Amino acid sequence: MLPKRWRFRGEAGNRGEEMKSIDTDWRFTASSVDGQSLLIDGIDVWKYDWQDTKERVVVTDPSYHQEFTFYVFQIHHEGRSLRFAAGEFSNCIWGFYQQS
Repeated sequence: MLPKRWRFRGEAGNRGEEMKSIDTDWRFTASSVDGQSLLIDGIDVWKYDWQDTKERVVVTDPSYHQEFTFYVFQIHHEGRSLRFAAGEFSNCIWGFYQQS
């Protein structure tokens, strides 16, 4: 089961809502092929729905140093909350970041 993140992929104007920009430090956590198991803080992010926080961050790809604007998401699981930024570096290759 893929997360319901696909509905959040358009730009803010296309979704009819304004996105908040946040200016904080985010560190690269991992990259993953779309749907391939990826544990962040013990939670497999591909197994849960991602809740859009309406925030976005500008991050840098650690390999090619290209800037991307990624959405910030949350997953709630067993009383825990996981917050991360995610987006596609290229077709089906996702980058994940966590706040420092």
